[in-house]
Amino acid sequence: MLFTKECDYAIRIMRALSSGELNSVSRICEMEHLPSAMTYKITRKLEKSGFLKSCRGTNGGYALNLKLAEISLYDLCAAIDPDILLLECMKEGYHCSMNSPKNPCLVHHEFCRLQNMLVQEMKQKSLAELFR
Repeated sequence: MLFTKECDYAIRIMRALSSGELNSVSRICEMEHLPSAMTYKITRKLEKSGFLKSCRGTNGGYALNLKLAEISLYDLCAAIDPDILLLECMKEGYHCSMNSPKNPCLVHHEFCRLQNMLVQEMKQKSLAELFR
């Protein structure tokens, strides 16, 4: 549950475009060994979120809309999947019979601490650093 396949693919799409050049979806798929249907879906999400720009036409494709140094790993993943969670029970509104105000789950408490650490690390890591 930590990282969805969509999030993994989004990172790989951004890596394929990291040179700053315009690339077609088919070229991105070839470079990163990604399925085309999912790549089309994710590139549209990334464009809508402002990370990519698209150019239409026979020589069209996608290119970065922001510098990689301006994009954190967290920002990218949150644009694709807003629920970056270690465990399902961490979702807002999730009811767990093992975690109540009277009898709090110590495992849940520890994973909340780890979740906060993960989010902070992801916010500090830019895609430029990741792709070095």
